[in-house]
Amino acid sequence: MPLYKTLTPNSQTTVKIWKITESYEELMGPIDLRTQCMNRVLSMKSELHQRGFLSVRHLLAEFGYTDQDLFYDENGKPHLKDGKRISITHSFTFSAIIVSDNEVGIDIEKQREKIKIIAHKFVDYEFDYLDKEADDYIKKLTIIWGIKESLYKLFATPGMLFREHFLVIPFMLEDGETVAWIDYEGKKLRYNTYYLEFEGFTCAYVC
Repeated sequence: MPLYKTLTPNSQTTVKIWKITESYEELMGPIDLRTQCMNRVLSMKSELHQRGFLSVRHLLAEFGYTDQDLFYDENGKPHLKDGKRISITHSFTFSAIIVSDNEVGIDIEKQREKIKIIAHKFVDYEFDYLDKEADDYIKKLTIIWGIKESLYKLFATPGMLFREHFLVIPFMLEDGETVAWIDYEGKKLRYNTYYLEFEGFTCAYVC
């Protein structure tokens, strides 16, 4: 399947989501990979991971980029050679890229029961407004995780912790957006965050 969804949260930012239905061979065929990336794909033990990696290259093409336009810094953060900001994610059968003139982060997560077990590892302040008995508890936890993962990708600073340094303001599922803060080493930074659900997955992104 080609492009699944395109979103434009503001005039400088575009999100593109891909539903991975193609086979490894179909995804590999039209893509020109650098030797380093080809070796990385071939070393992956899971075909699901291989297809996720390759679908990201197809998303790059949707933006007019190739594998050669992408590089990573020492913290593992992706960059584009033309100076545009980029963030990348893939989870099971979906992948996504956000490209902007400004710093951004994006994450896709599958909605799963087990997130309740690890909630204490990434939620602190948010427990004040979450209802553990509510039908939307798992969905809200997944949104919070996705927002915090997106913030982590945006800031890309070793030592930052989801529970201690990131804070997500109360929200309703139907809002589709909220505000999040980074509170780290004396810095307090405010970000607009967005989220959507599709086919049992949650996508969150931060501008």
